Amino acid sequence: MADDVQALKDEVARLARRVSVLEDIQAVRTLHFKYGYYMDACLYEEVIDLFAEDAELKFLNGVYVGKAGVRRLYRDWLSQVWTKGQDGIPRGLLYDHLQVQDVVDIAPDGQTAYGRFRALMLGGWHESMQDPPKVPQEMWEGGIYENAYRKESGVWKFWRFDYNMLWQADYQKGWGRSEVHLMPLTRTWPDDPRGPDRLVPTTPKSWPDTRIVPFHYPHPVTGKPWRDDE
Repeated sequence: MADDVQALKDEVARLARRVSVLEDIQAVRTLHFKYGYYMDACLYEEVIDLFAEDAELKFLNGVYVGKAGVRRLYRDWLSQVWTKGQDGIPRGLLYDHLQVQDVVDIAPDGQTAYGRFRALMLGGWHESMQDPPKVPQEMWEGGIYENAYRKESGVWKFWRFDYNMLWQADYQKGWGRSEVHLMPLTRTWPDDPRGPDRLVPTTPKSWPDTRIVPFHYPHPVTGKPWRDDE
């Protein structure tokens, strides 16, 4: 009887741990999906609040450090480009961010997690828009996120945010005749008031060049870790 009771207690503990992991996976997925919806609506303050105070964010060939760096990217750069510094989506602006193909893994400590998501962005502006942003009128963008997340006081936040922009295309030309319009960064903050805290040594490849964004997870059948042949 004592053995049966202990076995039951062990099974309950195992299931409780499993439920906790599943709840954390769902919380991380939801965090990332909500990020996409806030980006759609140009709600940059809501986006910034999703990051930990000591977060690091990689964009193009730059690394933005801490909440101050995150704010420079979203508030001082992206919001100025798309909405002239205003929060909220203006009439005639298209800025949809689809977040799909999510793979989320919770670390054994239950306090950190890793996620891979695919992004597909449709952007541009309607011909009736007054004073439109200086971006292509009709464009696509695709990329991969490989992020790390951290739980703080029971709340998941972005901790290491790595967006790999892989391609951009003018809608009319298509990806067969387009190249990226976002060029590599050349200056850091404070020399560039909206620039990153540091530049990465090697500028990541973008279309028409191709690359594989390293996978955070091992192969699900063989268990072998990802080999970065690049």
